Amino acid sequence: MTKSSPIQIAIFASGTGTNAHQLLKHFQNSEEAEVALLVSNRASSGIFEYGPDFGVPTHLLPSGTHRDAGYLLSLMSEHSIDLIVLAGYLKLIPPALVSAFPNRIINIHPSLLPLYGGKGMYGARVHEAVLENGDQQSGITIHFVNEIYDQGEVILQEKLLVAPGWDAKQLQQAIHRLEYEHFPKVVEKVCHEIYLAKDKS
Repeated sequence: MTKSSPIQIAIFASGTGTNAHQLLKHFQNSEEAEVALLVSNRASSGIFEYGPDFGVPTHLLPSGTHRDAGYLLSLMSEHSIDLIVLAGYLKLIPPALVSAFPNRIINIHPSLLPLYGGKGMYGARVHEAVLENGDQQSGITIHFVNEIYDQGEVILQEKLLVAPGWDAKQLQQAIHRLEYEHFPKVVEKVCHEIYLAKDKS
């Protein structure tokens, strides 16, 4: 039986791209999956620094195209993308792209959804809200993406205790450690399932 070709991953990021960097490192020697494309809506995103180091093409979305499902579908088709991973990407995915990739778009959020989710809740804003509310725990949520911000099916949640006296930066650092530990493993698991399905087809 012919072995399936590796799952092609597109990573979307808006900010520093540190989770994208962890994924690039994780998959650089994988036989089942590889990062084939890095996409951002911001020219300042860290992916444009990381991508060349790993030989992965990068793409800056022209203004307004983050809402253009046709443009995004064409871009995904051009790179034969099987799975989209949102790693700190702040724009809402157009419904037609969600429909074209059912359970094949994954997002990570730095709180225990449904707490502190939705439009505008990202990065330090989330951690500040956790601390302002006096929550004793926080964590990460990795989930499939649907048409509504942060409301897709949960794949994994991991919790941590919020230490007394922490500020938002300290909480963010602790959350990052959870992200770096668990996000690549979850993406790998989903890729493995897609890979097996391709192998059988």
